[in-house]
Amino acid sequence: MPSPLFADRPAPQPPERGALDALISQTRRLRGGLDAVRRGSGVEDEQFEDPRARWQRALCELAVHHLDDLGEHLGQLREGVPTDLEETPPRERRPAAPPEPEHRSLLSRVGSAEWNLLTDEVTWSPELYEIFGRQPADGGLSLDELSSWVHPADQAALTAMVTDCLVDGTPIDGEFRIMGPGPRERTVHMTGEPVLEADGSTGSMWAVLRDVSALRRSQQAVRESRDSLQRERHIAQTEHRLAVELQEAVLPPWRGSLRLPHPTGEDSLDLAAHYFPSAISALIGGDWYDALHLPDGRTLLSVGDLTGHGVAATSGMATLLGALRGMAVAGVEPGPLMGFLNHMLDAAPQPALGSAICALYDPRAHTLTWSQAGHPAPLLFRGGAGWSLRPPEGVLLGATSGATYTQRTEVLEPGDMLVLHTDGLAPRGPLAGDATGAERLLRLADRFASARTAQECVRSVAETFGNEEREDDACVLIARIGPDA
Repeated sequence: MPSPLFADRPAPQPPERGALDALISQTRRLRGGLDAVRRGSGVEDEQFEDPRARWQRALCELAVHHLDDLGEHLGQLREGVPTDLEETPPRERRPAAPPEPEHRSLLSRVGSAEWNLLTDEVTWSPELYEIFGRQPADGGLSLDELSSWVHPADQAALTAMVTDCLVDGTPIDGEFRIMGPGPRERTVHMTGEPVLEADGSTGSMWAVLRDVSALRRSQQAVRESRDSLQRERHIAQTEHRLAVELQEAVLPPWRGSLRLPHPTGEDSLDLAAHYFPSAISALIGGDWYDALHLPDGRTLLSVGDLTGHGVAATSGMATLLGALRGMAVAGVEPGPLMGFLNHMLDAAPQPALGSAICALYDPRAHTLTWSQAGHPAPLLFRGGAGWSLRPPEGVLLGATSGATYTQRTEVLEPGDMLVLHTDGLAPRGPLAGDATGAERLLRLADRFASARTAQECVRSVAETFGNEEREDDACVLIARIGPDA
């Protein structure tokens, strides 16, 4: 095939082999490094259903295509134009058996063509026959016949490119899909330009066509994986926002301290609470704390934790907390109240487990009557010392039908400090140490003794536990008993 050049354009000089060899070596090193990254990250495993893994795998495949094509292009550039393409007519060459489309080399994915407008002769390279799935004996397609092989949606664009090239001398640079024989359509990228005669007229059109189907499929996989990641991220952000809004709507509106006054001569409660989000999961859990002044003069104190994260956990927590408040206002004692909560979870359509403490403080009798369901016992601090209250019997909420929950009563004194917390307060695992959250809270007895308010105690807890990598959400509720101001 003659060199497809404009009449006034000089022939380019071949590049230096040393520079090409260096580029080829760099490309091979990059290819080897990419293979190592693919093996090390595990993205080659197509069984992964995680959108992030699919996105990473698609990006790696796209990079492989680009590096393979770059290496083959540089190799062709180093070897120069094959002599058989210049001297042997395409019709006389013996075609090779077409390989599988997914395993074709770059050389088999790039073909060339020339359409002579004066003689109507069509010259195709063997590779172009392979791309179109035709036999050399069938001959190359004329420009008019080529349009019939193109996807209907791309025919107008191809016609416009060819017309602009032949009439205005505009170089061709575009893509279209061909619908020839094979299991699926192929995408072809075409670059070309007119070949001018001595009088300046267009004598023929030359083009190089490249099968970019695999490359475009990889790019499509990257786009789809990225879109899937964006959708999942948006869903997660929406769920997180809903969970936060629901949690803020259900938990007590006070942040910091709250003083519940009682009639003259009786003790008052100085309350403070703090919520610790998980450092691992971005979703809100089902932990809660609550304090409610009841019509009979007593105060309801409760903390709890419902399994799960996200909207399901926070909505379940809201339901459970609403029922707890309603029964407490109706005068139900802590033990029977826990039994009703257990029945609610046991009969719920979505199975869940929960732990909780329900306590009623009576300022007249200076007593705390409480019940628990598989939850860490309250901690009592008095005179610079602290200890865990002896828990009554009670299993996790939702663990078994018809469970019985007992209750205990403790006598409290002015100046006593009650600490109620959920079990996610301290991190777990061999690297976190052996001390539980309750044991570490008891070590704060001296700081609690010197604190003047419940909020100062909560601040000490936040300083101790706030920066730790906990796996679950947690909360703490502190009640300081003191005489009326």
